[in-house]
Amino acid sequence: MRRKMLIVLQGDFVAQRFDLATELLIAEIDRGKLLGSPKTIIMERPGEEELCQMIIRNEISEVICGGIEETPYNFLVWKRVQIIDAVIGSWQAALDKAVAGDLLPREILPDCSGLKL
Repeated sequence: MRRKMLIVLQGDFVAQRFDLATELLIAEIDRGKLLGSPKTIIMERPGEEELCQMIIRNEISEVICGGIEETPYNFLVWKRVQIIDAVIGSWQAALDKAVAGDLLPREILPDCSGLKL
């Protein structure tokens, strides 16, 4: 089954807040394999409405993020987007676990020592 995943970024890490992210990573996965190289998108300014619309427009099926407010969370779930939230750690570790189908909400990844809180 083909999936399209978006990770909100803050440098090398999963962004702490969905609504403040301006850097995004989009990856396509098919049967547990990454298809090609993930692409990075830089948004002009942060905003949950613009981000939600971009997710729908790009037919994203999964979002990986840190914290997310109730309104965008409910909207995306209503649009049948899977939300894996409260993830702490590097985006690469999150992507690797998500591709394998092992990433869970509220997961603290072992490589988050460089994260500034």
